[in-house]
Amino acid sequence: MEFRDNKAIYLQIAEYVCEHILLGKWKAEEKVPSVRELAVELEVNPNTVMRTYELLQNKNIINNKRGIGFFITDDAIDHVKSYRKVLFMEDELPVVFRNIYLLNISFGELESRYKTFVKENFNA
Repeated sequence: MEFRDNKAIYLQIAEYVCEHILLGKWKAEEKVPSVRELAVELEVNPNTVMRTYELLQNKNIINNKRGIGFFITDDAIDHVKSYRKVLFMEDELPVVFRNIYLLNISFGELESRYKTFVKENFNA
């Protein structure tokens, strides 16, 4: 995983976990990699992964079964979508809107590009 400088690493790892859930790679009630396993895989400090897991636990995306490990919650997809939607609407969308305005991009062009993107990346 390549980390960006503009966002805390634990938040980028949270995005990574959320994406795995949304893409169905990690399913409800499945065990997620241990803190140590994910830290080794992503080449980060285990404390960073623990911080990520604490955030995701607070968002009801994962839960800790003491002595067993962390698991995806039953309704994780709904919680992930809610969490990610707020982040997108508050952080990313204003930048997109600014660029749309400054570059005078029409909504028709955006719609066309969006449909092409979905078709090429998600076979929808």
